[in-house]
Amino acid sequence: MQGVVNAGSDRNAEERDAYDDLLRDTRGLRREQAQAREAWLAGMTMDRKVEHLFELEILLKGLACFSNPRNHPGPPRKTPVVAQDFREHAAIVREALTRIVHTCRSFLAERERAFVFQRYLETVLPDDRARRRLVGEALTQEAPEQSLFVLRQAMTNLLEVTTGLTRLPRVPFRLLYALLAVAQREIAQTTYFNPLHALEFRPEFDRITNSQMLELMRGVSGEHARRLVALTVLSLFRMLRYIALAESIARDATETPKRSVSLVYLVLSVLRSDARALSGYLRRRAGPLLANGFEDDVFRTSAIEIAVDYERLLARGHELRDIKATLEGVAASLRLEMRRAFERDFPALDSSPSLDDLRAAVGSLTANLRPALQHAVMFLGRSLGARLDARGVFDDESARRALSERLRRDVWMFAQIVRAFALKARSVKELGQERWLGGSPLTFAREFMAYFRAMGYPLLRAADYPHVDAFLGAMASLTEADLLDPTRLEAAVTEAERFRTFLTELFEAISRRDELATTPFDRRAAAEALKLYLGD
Repeated sequence: MQGVVNAGSDRNAEERDAYDDLLRDTRGLRREQAQAREAWLAGMTMDRKVEHLFELEILLKGLACFSNPRNHPGPPRKTPVVAQDFREHAAIVREALTRIVHTCRSFLAERERAFVFQRYLETVLPDDRARRRLVGEALTQEAPEQSLFVLRQAMTNLLEVTTGLTRLPRVPFRLLYALLAVAQREIAQTTYFNPLHALEFRPEFDRITNSQMLELMRGVSGEHARRLVALTVLSLFRMLRYIALAESIARDATETPKRSVSLVYLVLSVLRSDARALSGYLRRRAGPLLANGFEDDVFRTSAIEIAVDYERLLARGHELRDIKATLEGVAASLRLEMRRAFERDFPALDSSPSLDDLRAAVGSLTANLRPALQHAVMFLGRSLGARLDARGVFDDESARRALSERLRRDVWMFAQIVRAFALKARSVKELGQERWLGGSPLTFAREFMAYFRAMGYPLLRAADYPHVDAFLGAMASLTEADLLDPTRLEAAVTEAERFRTFLTELFEAISRRDELATTPFDRRAAAEALKLYLGD
């Protein structure tokens, strides 16, 4: 993550609090700038000021994320991006800029009059040197109020340009992208209100008060592991806040229905961008970072002490292996959930959804994504040995029921995947390798392991499967082979069938929970979700 200032680098590495570091440093503000921003916000008298500031910064970030078509909802488009018309997208940007300017005006309060007078002077001053001096003075950003003033000026100018853009009969992608690139540059140059860093956090938005979660993040051993866990937890809670913001906008209509629709699309573009950033970071960096930490631990042990510390180092290696598998499982699950939400649950811009359509789509997206993100938090805690109470962690009475419903559905889905794997493995064993053409007959085993990382591993951890080591060993042995080994295949099938029996019993046990007593299992919806997971 670029722009991170390690202000706490003077502390001993093992004592550093990764949670506090991420809250304080990912924005890249100097200490005095962070204090000035906190003082400015504390002095504001506006109602719900934190909520309005959060919305403002997410919309600013949304302008940057919305410039990437991969962050737009709807199934992948077959038409090349250069052949598409982005006039509707420009209209959404216009509505978002209108909201941004309105919020800036509300925060500026009395200084708003100074802005209006400045704009007037810029248009009537005949002397070019005086006009340049006036503009230069207006770009000063020594305090948050001045920074907000600069932001207000830049967004107002962009709003004028965007309004003209929407009057064109067609807006090509390059024109829309150029507009949003200018917006991104203006936001990046704003000292106190620049939320553009990937996976960045702020104390006023992201502070976690639940003692269980704080102990979880701070109790992880090793600097790299502790930072990865804290980053994952903070990111998952931030995504839950994005969903809540989208719900709030859809529920409490803004000045016009069109504006509400536009703001939701920008918020969701930020959600998808952050989810992709987190899953990509965990997939690419979790393993190397944890390995580097373990390597440092090993090399700090002298040759004389290595025999004494062997058992400790071995246990530490297994612990880091489990953390890596957990984080990669979160990343894989997050990719699948976002694919479902954005390709199935939410309408593409081309459909021009009404406000009622949008509210229904937000409800559907929320019903699937919120339990998925909450489940990822609980899975992470369980994997690290914490016993978390869903109701306390999420401050939500319905969280326990939603998580139980989600777990029951996942157990049923993965039981079907395990069953299909066992049947396929049996057929491979009966037909023999010579009957297979065009690649290894063990391709299906590697595909199964991809599903397992996204869904099966969290179930193993959540349910305390007693034969987890035997199952993982059998699958690893099978997927590492290039040729068909009947002995390995038989072991994998045996463990898969035993695991499926466990999942079937677990499904029945979850269905008997008090919170699900009056909620029948929707097998059709689960089957539809399974098709999406399998890429059908």
